[in-house]
Amino acid sequence: MLEKVLVALVAPPFLLGAAAAPVDHAQVAFSFSDADIIESSGLAVVGGLVITTNDSGDTGRVFAVDPADGRTVSTTRWEDHPTDVEAIAPDGRGGVWVGDIGDNTESRDRIQVADVTVGASDATLTDLEVFDLAYPDGPHNAETLMTDPVTGRLYVATKGAFGGTLYAVPASLSPDRTNQLEPLGDVLPIATDGAFLADGRHFVVRNYGAAAVYAFPSLQKVAEFRLPDQPQGEGLAAEPDGTLLLSSEGVHSDVLRVRLPSLADAPVSSPTATTTPSATAQAQADPASQPTETDESERPVWPWLLGGVVGLGCVVVLVRALRPG
Repeated sequence: MLEKVLVALVAPPFLLGAAAAPVDHAQVAFSFSDADIIESSGLAVVGGLVITTNDSGDTGRVFAVDPADGRTVSTTRWEDHPTDVEAIAPDGRGGVWVGDIGDNTESRDRIQVADVTVGASDATLTDLEVFDLAYPDGPHNAETLMTDPVTGRLYVATKGAFGGTLYAVPASLSPDRTNQLEPLGDVLPIATDGAFLADGRHFVVRNYGAAAVYAFPSLQKVAEFRLPDQPQGEGLAAEPDGTLLLSSEGVHSDVLRVRLPSLADAPVSSPTATTTPSATAQAQADPASQPTETDESERPVWPWLLGGVVGLGCVVVLVRALRPG
């Protein structure tokens, strides 16, 4: 609860800044009909179904939903009780990777991912293989798990209040040891979900009010846009045609569909390339790889300054409120 309060207080600078970007038109794709889906945090499109999972506090389960009517087609459960499942991503084989990666107190030595099958009927998995992951620079909170559709490699984006980091999961995972994550570059603040586009050359990361599109593997930001209002928008999935689905917490919540900004002139990178810090630095030094759709230097400064003042004031009020009387 405290983590969400803090996020709400420091979020204004970023949400006000995003107000300078264009607002995309949104449509209601469907609404979740299942009353057990109360906090849709992760979202993925697999085999024509929309897969989602509840936020922290639920048992280990994912829901397969028919986007035509919002009806739950099946629920897959597993025996182990996760610590804090916050994200899912397609596994490329008809299932999903489940990310037990939440860490509001930033105290977990290890986070976990597991490959979960989904289908047309309910299932309970008794032999789920879980892989331990660790950050090289200490614990972080995260709610974003993404899969490169070309290589199948997993990526985790942290939920930093003033900016997150994208980490690469080892291409080959071992169930017998802790797998070390590799930092690649920066993503937008307060990231709550993300997804690769079908071309493997771009990915999208969202927070509660805005989203950014990045070229891959250069990690150059090529577009940024405001998201439609949601009660607490967290989930994001990319459809095969490049449109995005956005989910929100709440029982029977709506899932929205939005169109991406045009990426026709955006820089792209080879989908088979492997991102490394040196490759990122080289891309930043290459003028040809610079963003052509959104230039931060050309955006108004006032929303960020105003938001910063509002956010700082809110933090001061919180600190005083928490001070012993």
